[in-house]
Amino acid sequence: MTAQEKIKDSQSEKNLAGLLADYGDLNSLDLLDVMINGEFRENIALVSSFGAESIVLLDMVAQVNPHTPVIFINTQKLFGETVRYRDDIAQKLGLTNIITVRPDADDVANEDKNGLLWTRDTDACCDLRKVRPLARAMNEYGAWITGRKRFQTTERGNIPLIEQDGSKYKINPLAHWNQKELDQIIENKGLPKHPLIAEGYLSIGCMPCTARVEAGQDRRMGRWAGLNKSECGIHLGENI
Repeated sequence: MTAQEKIKDSQSEKNLAGLLADYGDLNSLDLLDVMINGEFRENIALVSSFGAESIVLLDMVAQVNPHTPVIFINTQKLFGETVRYRDDIAQKLGLTNIITVRPDADDVANEDKNGLLWTRDTDACCDLRKVRPLARAMNEYGAWITGRKRFQTTERGNIPLIEQDGSKYKINPLAHWNQKELDQIIENKGLPKHPLIAEGYLSIGCMPCTARVEAGQDRRMGRWAGLNKSECGIHLGENI
């Protein structure tokens, strides 16, 4: 048995109740430290969109362990600014293990030959370009770190710091943060902001499905505007 297999074997014995009992009251940075460097050492990745608020969690992970795998899903429908922001942030924070995943070329050719699937079925487009690529990438890991917060949507209103989704553990170190706290730490630390924020894009995903948000509006209103949709699907059920 290899060292990696031994790590994964020992981690298979973990249970959610035990993790919550041991670490459920830690602050965000300490939680990340123990998950990345302890409980799920070499078996955990941060999944980041490098969107409007991603810098807070990216900065924390860089402090804890800059070699942590950071999975970035390039849907091939992103703003060019997002891809350039990813490269800039990785360099500035010293993140050394950015893993970019893309939709399968054959799947795209079969299911979205003209690139307009998003106009017909946004759920199918997200499944093709986000859910399946991430699922393949997550085959290498037993746990992943998300940037979800309770205040963002109704579906996220009760997410815990640690949860189990199918065979994977999810660590949500910012679950209890609010928008004011996020904005404050970005300002206080002088963290680089996504360039599209200045143009009114306050929640940034794929270019065709992201809109500007008017002053005073909920930031998530810019995602899939006009549709009864608030999640891409990677956090719905046992998709990963």
